[in-house]
Amino acid sequence: AQAGVQFHDLGSLQEIHTNEKEVTEKEVTLHLLPGEQLLCEASTVLKYVQEDSCQHGVYGRLVCTDFKIAFLGDDESALDNDETQFKNKVVGENDITLHCVDQIYGVFDEKKKTLFGQLKKYPEKLIIHCKDLRVFQFCLRYTKEEEVKRIVSGIIHHTQAPKLLKRLFLFSYATAAQNNTVTDPKNHTVMFDTLKDWCWELERTKGNMKYKAVSVNEGYKVCERLPAHFVVPTPLPEENVQRFQGHGIPIWCWSCHNGSALLKMSALPKEQDDGILQIQKSFLDGVYKTIHRPPYEIVKTEDLSSNFLSLQEIQTAYSKFKQLFLIDNSTEFWDTDIKWFSLLESSSWLDIIRRCLKKAIEITECMEAQNMNVLLLEENASDLCCLISSLVQLMMDPHCRTRIGFQSLIQKEWVMGGHCFLDRCNHLRQNDKEEVPVFLLFLDCVWQLVHQHPPAFEFTETYLTVLSDSLYIPIFSTFFFNSPHQKDTNMGREGQDTQSKPLNLLTVWDWSVQFEPKAQTLLKNPLYVEKPKLDKGQRKGMRFKHQRQLSLPLTQSKSSPKRGFFREETDHLIKNLLGKRISKLINSSDELQDNFREFYDSWHSKPTDYHGLLLPHIEGPEIKVWAQRYLRWIPEAQILGGGRVATMSKLLEMMEEVQSLQEKIDERHHSQQAPQAEAPCLLRNSARLSSLFPFALLQRHSSKPVLPTSGWKALGDEDDLAKREDEFVDLGDV
Repeated sequence: AQAGVQFHDLGSLQEIHTNEKEVTEKEVTLHLLPGEQLLCEASTVLKYVQEDSCQHGVYGRLVCTDFKIAFLGDDESALDNDETQFKNKVVGENDITLHCVDQIYGVFDEKKKTLFGQLKKYPEKLIIHCKDLRVFQFCLRYTKEEEVKRIVSGIIHHTQAPKLLKRLFLFSYATAAQNNTVTDPKNHTVMFDTLKDWCWELERTKGNMKYKAVSVNEGYKVCERLPAHFVVPTPLPEENVQRFQGHGIPIWCWSCHNGSALLKMSALPKEQDDGILQIQKSFLDGVYKTIHRPPYEIVKTEDLSSNFLSLQEIQTAYSKFKQLFLIDNSTEFWDTDIKWFSLLESSSWLDIIRRCLKKAIEITECMEAQNMNVLLLEENASDLCCLISSLVQLMMDPHCRTRIGFQSLIQKEWVMGGHCFLDRCNHLRQNDKEEVPVFLLFLDCVWQLVHQHPPAFEFTETYLTVLSDSLYIPIFSTFFFNSPHQKDTNMGREGQDTQSKPLNLLTVWDWSVQFEPKAQTLLKNPLYVEKPKLDKGQRKGMRFKHQRQLSLPLTQSKSSPKRGFFREETDHLIKNLLGKRISKLINSSDELQDNFREFYDSWHSKPTDYHGLLLPHIEGPEIKVWAQRYLRWIPEAQILGGGRVATMSKLLEMMEEVQSLQEKIDERHHSQQAPQAEAPCLLRNSARLSSLFPFALLQRHSSKPVLPTSGWKALGDEDDLAKREDEFVDLGDV
């Protein structure tokens, strides 16, 4: 064996020990963040690389710090080729943040067992399943026994043992980097942590005619669940907010162009005493009258706690769904291939996405077509209220489809809205039952919209993917607290110690912390259609046209026939795969109410206005798997030179040619055009891109085909299969 990154067959591993001294001299230096400390390590560890039916490995060191688990190859620079351009500066290819670890398994005598607590016997192989769906496998057979005990025990303890909030790496990093934290000046995200931000949003949406921003909760003296500032109906007395600690109060989310508004309310505590119940009823009647004043204002209530999804359903569905992508080896992938459709449907994850989008469209129809206020009800108004209100705004407000607008939306509805990220992501490992991927469900719903209407969004699916990854990086404060009060209290802003300086944490919106400018170009959609700027003479006519397009008539219209994999091309094989379930999915939209159906069909029968109302298709086959996020670590699921990235590459080349011609024309006027985004360069540097670019560049591609429509073994040998890629179904289009 030579020093450097080596790919070893398991049979030749005996040579490792004789060359251990030579290899150690060239070990890669462990890069630590400010405040990060090394806890334990093990040498002579083999990291498996799955390729077909043979197992190969990369020899190196496995380390555990208070921030991450990292594997250090003998000479990591050997892997730093020009292809790997989309790098995260905080978390490397072989790094796993402690919060990203989902399950840990050990292999004992070829049997795989879940590892937890104190071990009496230590495994010869360690398998780590990550929350971003990566799977790492480490062979410990040639590692010293004492090192195996230390590294395995250390990893189990620091990833699974319950933690105290103040012991998170977040605080170590904030303290160590206190004088080095620099805010990105290009980040114009509205944080909604001041009264001015709420007033600005009211003015932007023209909601300031009926609603007012209040600071009654400043210092969190009324309610620790609510932000310091928020918006309520103008007629509502501020003392009403204090009466039940913010419960039973309609809190404003957003206002439509026609004056209707979206509101949310947390339920009053349940009482058995008849006297208290009567007081609560009288209180709610008074509050209701401030937003329901027929015929001028009518309110429709949506009780998300009882008439919609439960958090248990979401948790159960995702637990089944993620198992489809946590693949230990190639054999496992191909063995489950023939059952793909039935396993996918039995998880119910795609159906839950469809139900969320359907609910958001129903609310949009009430506000847009019927000019109603909509009041969302939930126990604490911090889970499904966040999800549905965000989707409604994304569909109705084009500002939310810009990157700054989308980030501001998340700040307003999720961070300031009190979504319990700390509990829902189980960052403290204190209660597995509280872990529910509500925010990930929201991002998956957003991806469906981005996938169906790419020109309407300034950001890309890659942006959504890295945003989902950022949930588990504990140097950003955005996703590591349950409420603004919890954050301010623990950062020293509400504490009694006035001598200590409050900690300043990074927000996830400072993308320069994670990515170089060249990589950030992949977060911005070059095909985004910007809203044209109009002069005063044009505005009046355009406003009328825009209003007419948004206010859709409730007339029956025949929707255009749908073509696609499940409609006209449902062959005998797929019928056998799915059976009667296909008709169930296709006809699911028949259950929709008449008003909803007419509104939905009418909108889809017209040309899309990317700066107006935007509705997704929600029929069964239109809801797809978010391939880039869920399949990016599975080499067998990639199409080399195919998929949407190939189309995007050609479009970007054409755009660059147009840009070049425009610059030549402008040269005659002695003006210099700003350079086009560098994404085309990133795309062309790789000879043959994968369908799961940019993440797939980090993988070693399997020679087996992408998901076939039947058992692959029955179709011929591997060489023959590789030549028949076009006959197989792209998993990204499922």
